Amino acid sequence: MTSTAQAGGPGPGPSQHPEHLGHVIFITAAAAMGGFLFGYDSSVINGAVEAIRERFDIGSEALAQVIAAALIGCAIGAATAGRIADRIGRIRCMQISSVLFTASAIGSALPFALWDLALWRVIGGFAIGMASVIGPAYIAEVSPPAYRGRLASFQQAAIVIGIAVSQLVNWGILNLADGDQRGRIGGLEAWQWMLGVMVVPALLYGLLSFVIPESPRFLISAGRTEQAKTVLSEVEGTGTDLDARVREITAAMSSEHKSTFRDLLGGRFGLLPIVWIGIGLSVFQQLVGINVIFYYSSSLWQSVGIDPTSSFFYSFTTSIINIIGTVIAMVFVDRIGRKPLALIGSVGMALSLGLAAWAFSYKEDIGGDISMPELQGTLALVAAHAFVLFFALSWGVVVWVLLGEMFPNRIRAAALGVAAAAQWVANWVITVTFPTLSDWNLSGAYVIYTCFAVLSIPFILKWVPETKGKALEEMG
Repeated sequence: MTSTAQAGGPGPGPSQHPEHLGHVIFITAAAAMGGFLFGYDSSVINGAVEAIRERFDIGSEALAQVIAAALIGCAIGAATAGRIADRIGRIRCMQISSVLFTASAIGSALPFALWDLALWRVIGGFAIGMASVIGPAYIAEVSPPAYRGRLASFQQAAIVIGIAVSQLVNWGILNLADGDQRGRIGGLEAWQWMLGVMVVPALLYGLLSFVIPESPRFLISAGRTEQAKTVLSEVEGTGTDLDARVREITAAMSSEHKSTFRDLLGGRFGLLPIVWIGIGLSVFQQLVGINVIFYYSSSLWQSVGIDPTSSFFYSFTTSIINIIGTVIAMVFVDRIGRKPLALIGSVGMALSLGLAAWAFSYKEDIGGDISMPELQGTLALVAAHAFVLFFALSWGVVVWVLLGEMFPNRIRAAALGVAAAAQWVANWVITVTFPTLSDWNLSGAYVIYTCFAVLSIPFILKWVPETKGKALEEMG
């Protein structure tokens, strides 16, 4: 299963089938609901962290394991989704993901024990992993070649919108509960509603999957050629030479090299140098601590004396900044190149993380009353928002663009799998260590993230290739 399934010809131009564009956009938006759920489920836990700690009376280490449990499911879901989709189809995978998302939302909202909550988090994570693979692949396979690049951006846009909406919903629920994460609304505590509300978009995702077509690529692989032609005519226009398109897709599938981990071996350090560069990009993207903001920001702001309602609002505003930064990256990644954008992001992240580390060093705990001086508190908020902006306009998008472009064709699929696995592992490390690091020394934690941002600068300059303007076939 690849996300470049129908490449290999210019396809009809935009002027040849404008009447089909609305239908294609609807199909793409429906598939991108998986990305929305990806973003929503990844960050919704942010609003429940402190309530879970209090409800189950647990320390930072146990709390971190519950928060990070979803990442175990993510890794498994991402690793298996491609093979499942090739066996039963993309639409069936979306429906399975919808069921798992729904079950996870209900189970997480109504846990009877800590292990039970962690289990539902793993199940939700599996659905996230599936959605992260299925959405981009399906969109690439149903998009007309002339529109594929723009339609592919729907997935990333849906993810950042999902993050923002989850924080807005959390903030709204907290206000209904009078600012108390454990305040009761209709018999349930506020944090339970936060986790349970995901049932709504999860069900919508499932319903939409029944009204969009199966991927032409899968239909052809399953011998359902006539159905594939019907879908191709719907998305590419009635003027398309359907027989030629079927032959083109069939030829592309038959010529694909199924790369394996063995293909990645070589060089002085076990793997090919380009594979190590991909792993480095994935690891640095996580080790700067971006998911501390998305998983723990409400808890973070409360830990420096900001009241819960304001902390939830700041979590929402950072997610809006994330959307703005993502749009900036999408506009400039092809104009100024991947490396310059990554360098701008690294410098900006290093400065903003360093400022946050300095500000957090003024945190005071006097008899359980936690506070920060007004100047340092304001600078910490500005630094956190600046960090998210610089990450989103650079590494948040550039890493995925580079990983999709820099590997030679013969190893691309396997190398992408290894790089993605490294990213999930690094994400897990940051997620599981932050509560303990925060208890030890919040400023010290941010010094560590600052160091990784600084180290990413020479890494980009020395090892990361520029892929702007190069065909995939040129990557040697």
